[in-house]
Amino acid sequence: MSRRGISLTFLSLCLAGCAVGPDYQPPVPQTPARWNDQADNSVASHTAPQAVNPRWWTTFNSPQLNSLIERAIAGNLSLQQTVLRIAGAREQINQASGALLPAVNGNLQATRQQLGLEGELKSHGVYDQLNDVDPAISGALGALTQPVNLYQGSFDAQWELDLWGKVRRQVEAAQAQQQEAIEQRNDALVSLQAEVARAWLQLRGAQSIIDTLQTQIDTAQQTFELTENRQRGGLSPQLDVENARAQVGNLEAQLPQYQAQERQAMNALAILLGKAPGALDSELRSKQPLPKLPAIVPTGIPSTLARRRPDVRQAEATLHAATAQIGVSVAQLFPDLTLSGQFGLRNSEADWLTDWSSHFYSFGPQISIPIFQGGRLVSSVKLARAQQGAAVLNYRQTVLEALGDVENALVSYRTDQQREAGLNKTIEASQNAFDLASDSYRQGIATFIDVLDAQRQLAQAEQQRAQARVQSSLDLVALYKALGGGWEPYQQVQMPDYKVFGDAPRG
Repeated sequence: MSRRGISLTFLSLCLAGCAVGPDYQPPVPQTPARWNDQADNSVASHTAPQAVNPRWWTTFNSPQLNSLIERAIAGNLSLQQTVLRIAGAREQINQASGALLPAVNGNLQATRQQLGLEGELKSHGVYDQLNDVDPAISGALGALTQPVNLYQGSFDAQWELDLWGKVRRQVEAAQAQQQEAIEQRNDALVSLQAEVARAWLQLRGAQSIIDTLQTQIDTAQQTFELTENRQRGGLSPQLDVENARAQVGNLEAQLPQYQAQERQAMNALAILLGKAPGALDSELRSKQPLPKLPAIVPTGIPSTLARRRPDVRQAEATLHAATAQIGVSVAQLFPDLTLSGQFGLRNSEADWLTDWSSHFYSFGPQISIPIFQGGRLVSSVKLARAQQGAAVLNYRQTVLEALGDVENALVSYRTDQQREAGLNKTIEASQNAFDLASDSYRQGIATFIDVLDAQRQLAQAEQQRAQARVQSSLDLVALYKALGGGWEPYQQVQMPDYKVFGDAPRG
């Protein structure tokens, strides 16, 4: 083969190279064909294997909730932290990619040096020999042995050829780590949307229960007034009056806990939007009814869950990064080839730095061959393979937990609706019993204890139904969160406007 052919072959090897280590293959998760939860015709809201709505919160038909979620995405501080992590991961890619290019540095230097040449000449008897020949030559050497100023300007370059793909694997790992950061942000986004919806539903649920309690208090107050009138007319004993008064007090005592929930929910919403507690009171204080559940809830099919859940996607990115790290560790077992060079101008007189005769240069290849590292490099490969194996198991576990989250959310959503349906029947029967007991008491047929028992059972059932309605709504939010949707419309990452060395956003 000619020299030219050898050179071209060597150049092709340098430019193309080979990337050692395993190439990443996306995992194929093992998922069932359908969800295990059984359909129930007794509930009002059913699930269906249709495509998941990426803006699932709009199914509650509340413009206020839609606005709160959009403002939370723009202002939540925890979400902005995850966005900044993406920016950091992006710079890590740039750092890793920079190793593929030569590193060039410029140097300017001015030093004063004493080389000790006079002592070296004397130690070898040079002066004695020159004096015997010509004393004038010995005197001329004196100028050379004096301290000198040395001026130098130079450029040096170094390029490590990526023959075995170590740098390319590092870039691949950095890109996978950036994807991890993106999925962390997506996961935080899905959680934020769910937290805003939960807090809003808890607010409306607390207001709904307060209204229910207030209605019960009004009814108990009417019963108390009726009993008082009967007592004045001698038709009822004072014991009935006190029992009726106790019933009113018992219901009133339940109000503060739900009023506290209302207040706490408003504070939580303000914080989720990146505002101080109380900042949204004027907007949220006006009461709104608890929204109805949608007739159909699309859940998709299990096989699409891994592509939609951010935590599963993050686990896959972690696996990708771990796989690339194997290639990095394997490449360290092979020789490194580095091309280096230097060019500059150097002279003891600054005026002569522009003269071409003052130039110097050096260039050439350098090969570094790992011979003995005490087993460190081999252990590094084994460690990378072990970490990749752990990442595989972590991915599988994450998929299983995701499937379990959806199945559990489906069960909770169905059973809480069943509980609400059963409480509707209980309330209907309790209302009839209370009406009958009240009529019988007025006619003197039934005792007041019968009225109080019927009223207590009715109030308890109505509160339980109100709580069941709230819980069914919260179950639906948990189901949407488990399905992992909600990040798709917000894939364009908007960087928060922060000062580099500040602790507060500008503006």
